[in-house]
Amino acid sequence: MNGKIIFPILAALAVVSCGGRGNGAQQQPAGFPGAPGADVTPSVEVVSASARDVDQESTYSSTVEAYATNNIMPQTGARIRKINVEVGDYVVKGQVLAEMDRFQLEQLELQIQNDDVEYARLKGLYEEGGVSQSDFEAAELGYKVRKTNYQNLLENTILRSPINGYVTARNFDVGDMFAMSAPLFTVQQVVPVKLLVGISESEYTKVKKGDVVTLSVDALPGRTFTGKVNRLYPTINALTHTFNAEVLVQNADRALRPGMFARVKVTFGTNHRVVLPDQCIVKQEGTGQKFVYLLNSDGTVSYVPVTLGRHIGAEYEIIDGVQEGDQVVRKGQATLKDGVKVIVLQ
Repeated sequence: MNGKIIFPILAALAVVSCGGRGNGAQQQPAGFPGAPGADVTPSVEVVSASARDVDQESTYSSTVEAYATNNIMPQTGARIRKINVEVGDYVVKGQVLAEMDRFQLEQLELQIQNDDVEYARLKGLYEEGGVSQSDFEAAELGYKVRKTNYQNLLENTILRSPINGYVTARNFDVGDMFAMSAPLFTVQQVVPVKLLVGISESEYTKVKKGDVVTLSVDALPGRTFTGKVNRLYPTINALTHTFNAEVLVQNADRALRPGMFARVKVTFGTNHRVVLPDQCIVKQEGTGQKFVYLLNSDGTVSYVPVTLGRHIGAEYEIIDGVQEGDQVVRKGQATLKDGVKVIVLQ
């Protein structure tokens, strides 16, 4: 008896359950995104666009170079008698670096000493009329030529540094026969140093001789150096569309050395521009287009493409697209579309 009553009740429940499945989509909680009748208004945070003076700067890679490089060698082959300096030594202008074999120099010294006496004797005879003018002038010319040859030979026997700087190469040893295949020494001047900076051609009219630049080098972390534009090259590289600016850095403490990699920051003046937090900038996928959402007076937002300038810390310089005082969405852009109404969080 009880079993017959329970069975019809279960059957009725099964029919009701099947009928519910056949009516369409599953039920969703009221207000669930995408649910019929749901009306969710996006919430956003906004920031007021402000303008200020922005330094127009660009950073370029360069390499530190010696201000001057001298290859020291005699004009003719000779045996090396003495070497006074080694690679890494700092030398001053006029310091003796090496001495070559002195045999020819000593021979010429003896001849010059004899010429001094002979010239004085001929000059006295000429003044007394004992020697013709032509003979005296010929003797005088020969005397001057030999003295010039002596000075030239002296410079090529006792080798001196023409500049202050570091000895960066020594290619021969004492006793070697110098054969002019390579310089005996290379000396590089490092006070000051110079850098050739390749600057974009779009900045050609903005760079002037005497402009101050700053630079840093990887080899000396934490240090910043100041230099000046010393020379502007007059042509543009057709392949890179850059021009060279020669920058001089005084380098009084000789910290910068030739070959160091440097980052040179060049300033081209200032512009009064709108600046926004980088959170405001949205990138359009697949295009590289940058845009922001502006809050309108009616509570809706507008999609506005922008042109960016410099990235300054956590901010962007805005060249075009936003005016000072505009209300710009800073957070909540992910759910926005052009013209949608929003709630502004305080």
